[in-house]
Amino acid sequence: METYIMPTPEQFKKVLELNNDYKGSILMVNFLKFKPNTGEQMYHKYGQEGAPTFNRLGVTPIFRALVALPVIGLEEWDEMLIVRYPSIAVFLEMNRDKDYQKAVQNRTEALIDSRLYLIKEDEVQTVELG
Repeated sequence: METYIMPTPEQFKKVLELNNDYKGSILMVNFLKFKPNTGEQMYHKYGQEGAPTFNRLGVTPIFRALVALPVIGLEEWDEMLIVRYPSIAVFLEMNRDKDYQKAVQNRTEALIDSRLYLIKEDEVQTVELG
């Protein structure tokens, strides 16, 4: 099974293209697998060091949960995190920010594997059963 820590150039290009067409807020759904022993602490350090940039840009965590076990599929994750960005442009600005670039090194050091899904917030629907 392949592992991923950062987007591929092709994936980042698609984000840039989507930024041309979509100006609404986005949710980023993160699935995280930490390195044993130090990964969770390094990810926490990433959050602390990134906080000034997140706050300045209006980036807000929405939901965080520890993942207990896979029920469908084979991938196992330690944590799931949903973060709201005011726009794709803000996500791109964050990634270009010099202070954020220093902080993101801790994210890279913390993870064995990750997945990141971009969701257009205005396309999110609540679902009623029945």
